[in-house]
Amino acid sequence: MLSTIRNTLPMRQFWLGLLPAAVLLAAAILGYRPSPIWLLVLPGLAVVLILLRHPLLGLLGLIIAGLVIDVPISTGTEVSLNAAVLTVLLLLVIWLLSRMRDHDIHLVRTRVNLPLALFLLSGLLSIFIGNAIWDPAVPKSDTFIIVQLAQWAMWLLSAAVFWIAGNTIKRIIWLRRLTVCYIVVAGLLAIIRVAPGGVGTLQSTVTLAVDRAPFWLLLTGLIVGQLLFNREITTRQRLALLIIMGAVVAYAFGEERARMANWVSVATAVGVLVWFRFPRVRPIVVGAAIMLIASGVLFQYIYDFAGGDEKWDDSGGSRLALIDKVVELSMRNPITGLGPAAYRAYGKVSSLQYGRAFYASAWLSSHNNYVDLFSQTGILGLGLFLWFMLKLLRLGLSLRKHYTDGFTGGYVNGMIAVWAGIMVIMALGDWFLPFVYNIGFPGFQASVLVWMFLGGLIALEQMVQAQSLEAPGA
Repeated sequence: MLSTIRNTLPMRQFWLGLLPAAVLLAAAILGYRPSPIWLLVLPGLAVVLILLRHPLLGLLGLIIAGLVIDVPISTGTEVSLNAAVLTVLLLLVIWLLSRMRDHDIHLVRTRVNLPLALFLLSGLLSIFIGNAIWDPAVPKSDTFIIVQLAQWAMWLLSAAVFWIAGNTIKRIIWLRRLTVCYIVVAGLLAIIRVAPGGVGTLQSTVTLAVDRAPFWLLLTGLIVGQLLFNREITTRQRLALLIIMGAVVAYAFGEERARMANWVSVATAVGVLVWFRFPRVRPIVVGAAIMLIASGVLFQYIYDFAGGDEKWDDSGGSRLALIDKVVELSMRNPITGLGPAAYRAYGKVSSLQYGRAFYASAWLSSHNNYVDLFSQTGILGLGLFLWFMLKLLRLGLSLRKHYTDGFTGGYVNGMIAVWAGIMVIMALGDWFLPFVYNIGFPGFQASVLVWMFLGGLIALEQMVQAQSLEAPGA
């Protein structure tokens, strides 16, 4: 019957005819079980319909969700979600539905797919093996498996947004829109953050992302990449970028220089971009660095700039003690690790001594992303992740040969610089793959945006391949 009606009416009239019935049904549901939650259903459905038609709008929405929507969502466990997590989940569902609609469920071919997929599988393997060999003397809650799955989900969602960006962006204009959106939103937040009274102004209106190194690192890579490689930007645009970069410098090297990850990551990104842009100064830079390192001046300057003995006594030495303890516990199974989030449980039944302090039950967090991955997924998982990162670097370097200037030249070089900064801050107490018991999903709001923009390298790779196939004689 329904098919007969659809055949006799134009499609638009068919859906308009269903609208009154849908309204009546919604009214009946609201009358039977009223709840404010139901008021979000229709806007939610509207968003889904829009994203099904224009999925790339969701990536723009992720920038907003990651930076300015600070609404924690309780799960009834030790883990809470947020708008960025829900946005990525929605994008993943939309992407899968779109692929199913087009009968084309596969990832574009790229060198980074295999190591990243194997890393995710190694996380599941670590959950299985870690629970199979779990020490009975180490207690764990009934909901601990949910925490473990939440940790693995953070890795999965990071990879998902990376793949979504790489597989759905087909034109450079969308990379440009994402870049402009991030620079405008993040740049405005950066300026307010360093302005007098800015901390109080932003306290209740932004997410934790603004206080994390990935936020400032990504902003630096995108801005300096355009400043050094894009000759098409106007004088006004260049001035605006310089003002934002001034806010970054004021934050990273000024009021927050005690957080080493901030200024080291910014300095790393700028250093990489200057290295790429001005090859003639490389011998001078290398020579000066060798002299400063050999004399000990460079190390002493960095040590003093980072806070010196006071900062070391406050957190530096204790972090080494934490790392040592986490590694010690993880040697129970160095191949596949203790399992996601598991070293926290093992630490609770293990003592820790640092200086004159003694902790009978240690609430461990290594503050080191590499140690975290080793503990949770073992040598296998850490090795696969490093393989993925090396493949990603090779992808960026190969794209540099094709995109030498303009917006794309700035983007590619900027993302290589961001890659270098990420590799540094992972060892300095900040997160590219957040630890669920430390910074958790709030930190995910900062790191997920880096994953999204790195996914743009896959998109550019596909454009290069498409151009080569269209070239005469290809």
